[in-house]
Amino acid sequence: MRNIKMVIQYKGTKYAGFQKQPDQSTIQETVNKVLSQILQEEIDVIGSGRTDAGVHAKGQVINFFTSSDIDCGRLKWSANSLLPQDIVIKKSEEVDKEFHARRSAVSRKYRYLVLNRDYRSPFWGDYSYFFSQDLDISKMRKTSPTLTGKHDFSSFCVAESKPDCCIRHMKSIEISRENNLVCFDFEANAFLHNMVRVMVGTLIRVGTGEIKADQMVEILEAKDRKKACATAPAHGLTLMQVIY
Repeated sequence: MRNIKMVIQYKGTKYAGFQKQPDQSTIQETVNKVLSQILQEEIDVIGSGRTDAGVHAKGQVINFFTSSDIDCGRLKWSANSLLPQDIVIKKSEEVDKEFHARRSAVSRKYRYLVLNRDYRSPFWGDYSYFFSQDLDISKMRKTSPTLTGKHDFSSFCVAESKPDCCIRHMKSIEISRENNLVCFDFEANAFLHNMVRVMVGTLIRVGTGEIKADQMVEILEAKDRKKACATAPAHGLTLMQVIY
């Protein structure tokens, strides 16, 4: 059996997330069907992480096992000819049998975009959160180091899906602005459900002045989802890269 690794990109707007779900269109199920058709065997891909409904990816990583001897380049070409326009395979290669898209990863990078101006965009609408209030970038940058390092991030996780351990290592948070787009870049060893989106939602309120910078410590230490702010919409989030 061969272990095939792929880097895939997708626009998550029309999908109920990455992970397959009964009676819903998902990225995993769509890719499974195409690969199974080409390879003439049942394929069930493993993803590096479960992106939520509406979340996009530029660097999602999957792997699967196959008995086929098809060339990886030809497999990529064949799959892209059958996949819908909003899913594409960027790279395909054979890897060691021990490689696992999720367990072998050492960190993930996510980017969240906020369109910060007084009118919507017909072009950025599916990829950014439109927010018309003024945002103070310096305040958000000053606050973000509070969230870096190894912490219990219970305050930034959906309460209903909170795992037994909510400790994660946030390696970096960078906040930048280019014209009207505010960019939040996060890198961590792993993320909790909605973790990035809750962080962005809370940092935005720091940027508007509704939350003071020193309150972020209290929110983090509370380990209580109710202390953080509203979850930012899914469509502004993109999985950028998985590092191995």
